[in-house]
Amino acid sequence: MDAKTTTTTTTSTNTNTTTANETALRDVLDRWKTHVDAHEPEGVGAVFTGEALFQGLHPYSVGRRGVAEYYASQPFGMTADYEILESRRLADDLVLGYLRVLFAFTDRPTLTVYISVLAKNEPGGWFLDHYQVSKLD
Repeated sequence: MDAKTTTTTTTSTNTNTTTANETALRDVLDRWKTHVDAHEPEGVGAVFTGEALFQGLHPYSVGRRGVAEYYASQPFGMTADYEILESRRLADDLVLGYLRVLFAFTDRPTLTVYISVLAKNEPGGWFLDHYQVSKLD
């Protein structure tokens, strides 16, 4: 799955709103993916807001430093491919997204998780303000 060519499924009745929501999400998620794939923890942290609430598969953190530390602990060669499953505009500057993400590794099977994100439009563009991972079996 390539983030730029992934087919997106949504249930929104307003196509223009759905497109705008997904454009906002892709703006930040494509930057996130680029830094995850390149194993650039500081770059991953930079796509989050300064007060972002981050919950990966380890204890949560708040802010960019915690995000960078989490991704620094991930193995080299890990890549992420995402698919936007749902999106909702909560306010002019807030978009909620629900994603399926496949994390691929060089030495173990691909891990499929589901992530809820809240993208926030701040000076400089869209940033992740909330990130919550669920591992469903």
